[in-house]
Amino acid sequence: MPTYDSEDILDELRKRAAALGSRRIIAGIVGALLLIFLWSTWFTVQPEETGIVQRFGAVNRTVGPGLHFKFPDGIERVRLVPTARVLKVEFGFGSVAMDAGGRTQYAPDRKAFKDVSLMLTGDLNVIDVQWIVQYRIEDPVRYLFRVRESPQTIRDIAEAVMRRVVGNRVGSDVLTVGRVAVSTEVKEEMQKILSDYETGVRLVTVELQDVTPPDPVKPAFNEVNEARQDRERTINQAQEQANREIPKARGEATRTITEAEGYAVERVNRANGEATRFRAILAEYQRAPEVTRRRLYLEAIGSILPEAKALYIVDSDQKALLPWLRLESGEMPAAAGKGSGQAEGVKGGKQP
Repeated sequence: MPTYDSEDILDELRKRAAALGSRRIIAGIVGALLLIFLWSTWFTVQPEETGIVQRFGAVNRTVGPGLHFKFPDGIERVRLVPTARVLKVEFGFGSVAMDAGGRTQYAPDRKAFKDVSLMLTGDLNVIDVQWIVQYRIEDPVRYLFRVRESPQTIRDIAEAVMRRVVGNRVGSDVLTVGRVAVSTEVKEEMQKILSDYETGVRLVTVELQDVTPPDPVKPAFNEVNEARQDRERTINQAQEQANREIPKARGEATRTITEAEGYAVERVNRANGEATRFRAILAEYQRAPEVTRRRLYLEAIGSILPEAKALYIVDSDQKALLPWLRLESGEMPAAAGKGSGQAEGVKGGKQP
């Protein structure tokens, strides 16, 4: 195998360069530089992006979607930030891709995410919390230059805040009715921290995807949950019956009280009326005793006779009964002896 000396290689290169000529070499170098210059002087910003142009490392301007021009690399540099896109950070699980049907495929190995999802609650229980954080970049300059490693900073803030909020609550509350409150509290506190850090990020939503007890204690948790549901159902049934019976009893009590009050008012008014009437009759009787006595007699007879079915007229000097007159219309008078076996009547005495 032949060996090559470095000096021989250099001599060969000098001979070939001399053969080409210095002008051609210079022209080739200038052409390459010109091509690089032209290629790096234009760039395209997509509709969902914002371009940040840096000149010698300092931010010079921001540009919107479209075709733009700049100084070549080394003088100006462009960094594209997806400001119109909603970005998502996943905790406790990982989505790989979308299948043909549009469904999200999740990472098969969930044990790798347990360090993030397992949390200690306020009652010293361990629960498995999976959640997502969605955000948008409002200020791309702050997002790039105010905080180092902004995506990792957002992940660290989200995990720290979620652990603190869950640690201040009872495990059963986070597992059942407190999920919305936890999401709201985490979002508010995260947004405050991100604003204080001037990250240029605006949160869209913080949502708990799945909150479950750890796998070893799931059977016991299910039994406790069933017992709690039975208790809630019994309480609801008792409350339903109470809501039905109590208004009914109150209505009956109100009706009884109202009837008693009405009866009392009626009796008082009637007694007052009778007393007023009696005083008026007494005054008339004191002025004309005979006339008042006769009027009272006639009024009493006028109220009694319409109710009588038979009438017997008895005279103190007469031994036999006079024929009596049936008060019902359409009937003829009957003999006294025949009428003695009829229905009971009312005896009328001698008028005063």
